[in-house]
Amino acid sequence: MLQTALVTGADRGLGLALCANLLQRGWNVFAGQYLPDWPELNSLAGRYPHALTLLPLDVSSIESAKKAAQIIKLKETPLDLIINNAGIISSSMYLDISQGQDYNEIHRMFDINALGPLRVVEAFLPLMENSGLRRLCFVSSEAGSIGDATRQSWYGYCMSKAALNMAVKILFNDLRPKGYSFRLIHPGWIRSYMSGKKNMEADLEPGEAAAGALEYFLKNLPQSEEDHLVLRSPQGKEWSW
Repeated sequence: MLQTALVTGADRGLGLALCANLLQRGWNVFAGQYLPDWPELNSLAGRYPHALTLLPLDVSSIESAKKAAQIIKLKETPLDLIINNAGIISSSMYLDISQGQDYNEIHRMFDINALGPLRVVEAFLPLMENSGLRRLCFVSSEAGSIGDATRQSWYGYCMSKAALNMAVKILFNDLRPKGYSFRLIHPGWIRSYMSGKKNMEADLEPGEAAAGALEYFLKNLPQSEEDHLVLRSPQGKEWSW
């Protein structure tokens, strides 16, 4: 039986590249779509009409997440892999404390980057019960590392990713004994659209980052590693909490 994945934030950038890579590997993919007018995901669906299903999904809304989960439930297929990729940054994050903070934007980053994956797991977890893999993957960032923090601004983004890491740790404590496996990754500095336009100053094209991330997401680890949650890069670097 073909394996099935859900990818959030699949419209462009890393999410789109993760979908494309999974499809090339023969997976069935449900792609969380937030920007229906963005053409690339629709184009990908045209190339994989039987393997790729576009799923309207706003991770800032539990109602949207539950409605999307119901669509998959009607397909009567277990969900093997969830990749929580959706995330945002804001131009206001560059403000240092003397310049004042845009607290509305900080709240928005928390809502999507930290609470969004929690909503997704809550809504879609029942669909994983009959899967033999039951793997939960989360795209975090070195920006969420407290031990390795060097920035003097970026409050909202860094704090939201640190909060995500804590949420994943609590999920791990709850669900790992029940047979779920976890992957928490810093995928590198990607030429993504998180700020609304493509960041051409970054190191990696989305396809490069997706290939490295999926190698880690899909790899079966020794039991001792599966039982120890860490934040890693695709190259295996472990980031300090």
